[in-house]
Amino acid sequence: MTEKKVRMSVALAGMTLRNPVMTASGTFGYGEEFSTYVDLERLGAFVTKGLSLRPRPGNPTPRIVETPGGMLNAIGLQNVGIEAFIEKKLPFIRGVNTPCIVNFFGDTVDEYAEMSRRLDEIPEIAALEMNISCPNVKHGGIVFGSDPASAAEVVAACRKATAKPLIVKLSPNVTDIVSLAKACADAGADALSLINTLIGMAIDLGKRRPVLANVTGGLSGPAIKPVALRMVWAVSRAVKLPLVGIGGITTATDAIEFILAGASAVQVGTASFVTPDAAQRVAEGIEAWMLAQGENDVRNLIGALKV
Repeated sequence: MTEKKVRMSVALAGMTLRNPVMTASGTFGYGEEFSTYVDLERLGAFVTKGLSLRPRPGNPTPRIVETPGGMLNAIGLQNVGIEAFIEKKLPFIRGVNTPCIVNFFGDTVDEYAEMSRRLDEIPEIAALEMNISCPNVKHGGIVFGSDPASAAEVVAACRKATAKPLIVKLSPNVTDIVSLAKACADAGADALSLINTLIGMAIDLGKRRPVLANVTGGLSGPAIKPVALRMVWAVSRAVKLPLVGIGGITTATDAIEFILAGASAVQVGTASFVTPDAAQRVAEGIEAWMLAQGENDVRNLIGALKV
């Protein structure tokens, strides 16, 4: 009897991924931290935590708290900076046969463009993922990802600075995510990741104070999945770019929902804190589900939602 085969590879922004499952920025370190728990070569790609020109210490503690159905974090984009990344993190990445996507950010348009230029020079990096959920310090602190014009400006600057695939990660903390998606697409993005975390907070009744030292933080986990699914579906109907679905994915079933809604790939984030090999399990689960359903190509599921 011939063993049935499932085609799991997908195209994303000029890359070919062995399967549509990636890890989410900020939840997987720089890859090496999870390498004893996950076979990185069973993933489609892995995404580093956000990287900036200079090291950042992040916010004071406490900066993580569990919530019903999720987690709040106010890490404050702590990272080693690009120089230490090249010296200390890149040697491990160089030895992994899986695309590494570097998530990056800046405080100004010029910093974003400089990061793009620096990362463009590193052959081991397959693609760049822009975190535009950051305030522009030169323009009164407006968040790049909350205004279509600001988003278009910073994406266009990065587009000029790199030839690598450019993925823009969208914030859900906006009135109209479709307008933002269109602005990023028009400015030269190759793909869009959505969504980043929702702003939330938690209160300690005994102390009558916020649990997080930063007062508010980003909500992730299963609680945000319905919001993320709706946004992926809405954006998929409005732009032609490939999408990466993020938000509360813990099982293969969750991932397949995002793919049906229009995502070409997905990212597993908060689930990795609970089950370190969650991303690998999701990838294997998608393949098992397809075999059970008689599906032979994951690409046939992309955007196949019947509405």
